[in-house]
Amino acid sequence: MTPEVTGFFDDATNTISYVVRDPNGKACAIIDSVLDFDYSSGRTDTRSADAVINFVKDKGYEVAWLLESHVHADHLSAAPYIQEQVGGKIGIGDRITVVQDTFGKVFNEGTEFQRDGSQFDKLFREGDTLMIGDLQVDVLHTPGHTPACLTYVIGDAAFVGDTLFMPDFGTARCDFPGGSSETLFESVQKILALPDETRIFVGHDYKAPGRDDYAWETTVGEQKSANVHVGEGKSKDQFVEMRDSRDATLAVPKLIIPSLQVNMRAGQMPEADEKGDVFLKVPINKI
Repeated sequence: MTPEVTGFFDDATNTISYVVRDPNGKACAIIDSVLDFDYSSGRTDTRSADAVINFVKDKGYEVAWLLESHVHADHLSAAPYIQEQVGGKIGIGDRITVVQDTFGKVFNEGTEFQRDGSQFDKLFREGDTLMIGDLQVDVLHTPGHTPACLTYVIGDAAFVGDTLFMPDFGTARCDFPGGSSETLFESVQKILALPDETRIFVGHDYKAPGRDDYAWETTVGEQKSANVHVGEGKSKDQFVEMRDSRDATLAVPKLIIPSLQVNMRAGQMPEADEKGDVFLKVPINKI
């Protein structure tokens, strides 16, 4: 089955959010939504999420799922806000508990912060299936970028989050806590084992040098033949050496501190104080 896919590109974070619809009905899922956040002022905005919400409402779609490919370090999830507006269950990989344990310590969250994934409506593991109307979603566990990364295979389409980028940009970094270039290579092989004609939808695009436009759709066949990091039969050793060397030169994402605190809570802000004010923590020399 071929799902109908609509992408929404967020210029501030280079994120693509997706609305994926059952072609035989009105049911849909929203993948990797964005809550706008201005770090310098500490203010949030919902314009990116509202664009998705308005599209869904205008089309008369019924939101079944709000799916996260992983705990993002470069943007805040808008899943709770969208859920309030149009419904849907919030889902993520069951290894979220590893991420929560790791960053619960980094941010000194204390015992009141639950590390069991209970903030989410559903936790998925390898081999699970879910439905968007009559459209089946198969869950692949594809860690390496983070321990909880998932790929959602929906009909002839695979939503890979940050595991793969467009062929001319390569693959995700692996230097976050719990990341592993060796593991990422194995996860990529799992994705590349899908049929060559499978459409690949990536979570970000940074417009590789020489390309004029942003892009977010490719195929398994194109990734196998042309991905600059893993294509043309590159070996695991070649990949690991390249990935580890490249990661050592990368800057920390601008929004990593607010993103992790919010996204490990399924897009919710930390609990407000007695005055109703919300605060995010900045750990010193921890990230």
